[in-house]
Amino acid sequence: MNNHSINLFKYYRRHTINVSVGNSGIGGNNPIRIQSMTTSDTMDTTSTVNESIRMINSGCEFVRITTPSIHEAKNLLNIKKELKNQGYNIPIIADIHFTPNAAEIAARIVEKVRINPGNYADKKKFNIIEYDDNSYNQEIERIYERVSPLIKICKEYGTAIRIGTNHGSLSDRIMSRFGDTPLGMVESALEYLRICEDLNYYNIVLSMKASNPLVMVHAYRLLVDKLENSKLKNYPIHLGVTEAGEGEDGRIKSSIGIGTLLDDGIGDTVRVSLTEPPEFESPIAKILIDRYLNRSNHEDINVIEDPIYYPFKYSKRETNEISNIGGTYLPIVISDFSLAKEINEESLNNLGYKIDKKNKKTILENTAPDYIYVGKNYVSNKSYDDIKIIIDYEGWIQNSDQKNIFPLILFSDFKNNNLSLNEELNFIYLQTNEVYKLLTCKIPKNIVFILESNNDHFMADMRSFFFSMKKIKNPVIISGNYNNNNFEKNIIYSSTDLGGLFLQGYGDGIFIRSNKYNFDINKRLNTLSFKILQAARVRVTTTDFISCPSCGRTLFDLTETTAKIREKTDHLKGLKIGIMGCIVNGPGEMADADYGYVGSGKEKITLYKGKEVVKRSVHYRDGVDELIKLIKNDGNWTDP
Repeated sequence: MNNHSINLFKYYRRHTINVSVGNSGIGGNNPIRIQSMTTSDTMDTTSTVNESIRMINSGCEFVRITTPSIHEAKNLLNIKKELKNQGYNIPIIADIHFTPNAAEIAARIVEKVRINPGNYADKKKFNIIEYDDNSYNQEIERIYERVSPLIKICKEYGTAIRIGTNHGSLSDRIMSRFGDTPLGMVESALEYLRICEDLNYYNIVLSMKASNPLVMVHAYRLLVDKLENSKLKNYPIHLGVTEAGEGEDGRIKSSIGIGTLLDDGIGDTVRVSLTEPPEFESPIAKILIDRYLNRSNHEDINVIEDPIYYPFKYSKRETNEISNIGGTYLPIVISDFSLAKEINEESLNNLGYKIDKKNKKTILENTAPDYIYVGKNYVSNKSYDDIKIIIDYEGWIQNSDQKNIFPLILFSDFKNNNLSLNEELNFIYLQTNEVYKLLTCKIPKNIVFILESNNDHFMADMRSFFFSMKKIKNPVIISGNYNNNNFEKNIIYSSTDLGGLFLQGYGDGIFIRSNKYNFDINKRLNTLSFKILQAARVRVTTTDFISCPSCGRTLFDLTETTAKIREKTDHLKGLKIGIMGCIVNGPGEMADADYGYVGSGKEKITLYKGKEVVKRSVHYRDGVDELIKLIKNDGNWTDP
């Protein structure tokens, strides 16, 4: 039985070998570790040490430092000494790209070295070359010769290695044989892992990072499956969504990817990559990890026989179309007005409903919810009669003659009473533990379910419900009630629970609830709903930004630039813009972006259209205007 089977309905943390990183351990019986990465110039010892201390004080257990050349590798010794002088004896990780000689120096100094198999011994030229078995094996022999010296040094000095695949920097060899796929990512790491084991070296951690949470989740699951079904050891896994972005977007995208895998029991170290100061990353990682400290004690989940589950690919649950829900429709968003004292033009405008009283119609902005739930206290107002309203059954009976008003019925009332129904659309609210009773009922075709779970192991409990619904094609809105006073926790919890389900093809809509109501909370929850759908790649309503977290290789103010680009372009629905600090992963990670803004030198950037360079050596302060000009020239600009 593999990891995916045993974690379908019960939480188990995946068992791995123990890897030593200095005085700390990863995997085995160790807790899930938190790491982050400095953004300062590695040659600036004081700045790097001060930044590392801020990171450590915020909860970081491993400090990763970019090491682009032998000069930075040598200076790691000064950084390490100064940290110890100030009382911080913490493992340091050297982040290596392109430069084996830097890795070999760093491996003698620090506790762990991270190498990227896509660019450690290869140079990506975006060439498509046909490799037969003989030429492919010759390439593996070349890599063996290139990476063996590092492995031997790591064995001698007790240094750990992370083999860290990045989706955006797969080698031409991998791309030619496996394509730009999760399988390609996995095979890229396994090439190096087999060399390590051939040399009897096992102090290894693996990672499969991507900016797309769906690709990232599938790659990690496939990696674990490959390890379990081979003679290779079960190595610890480092989790991260690369180029996740800033603010809520970065937290949502990271939570969907990392949280889904933690839910699977996968993950031994975590890094949340944000385009923000690095000390902001560890507290988010801690919120994610802390949810699983006692997760194994969750309430038992009813198990349905013969589950159909696709851990390595996306498969959307097939449903019937009811009104504008299910079938081929995009997932809907429901906004909760049930605790509002009244519904008025101001509260509706706050969510993107623009009331045109002259023409007696409502104009919906991109992020206006598709439905609003008003509880039982709805008062009719003809000015808003083209807004779709969900109301408790008792209130609906009194207003059933009005259009665009639909009842919400508790499942217990639906099952036990002969109720009148709306001819077009009805909502039934139920809990996952009511599934067996549901299967004994005759379900009309005009029913949409709103589903919640009270199980701590939320995603698996919901998954069990969907397995039981194989023969029932009614749409399901997935709902979560998040009542933390800390809104950041609401973001992380809802993104993991609900976003993770959308990644698996479940859900025809989203309904995030809270026990509080005011304009700000209502707007933030509505925005959060749309952002979760966008990060899960199931409904796009705004510009999609792919931005890296910055590091010592970045030679301009990435945080400031990202905020400026977002401010100017956030209204361009469906457009993908990559904002990268340097060329190490930039062109690859933003490979599916429409436009790219990539650091290429001190305060200089290069503009891309797709994978093609269109303008070089632009000063970064002029870069945003030049990017907008490029978008306008292509006819992809609309005024906000």
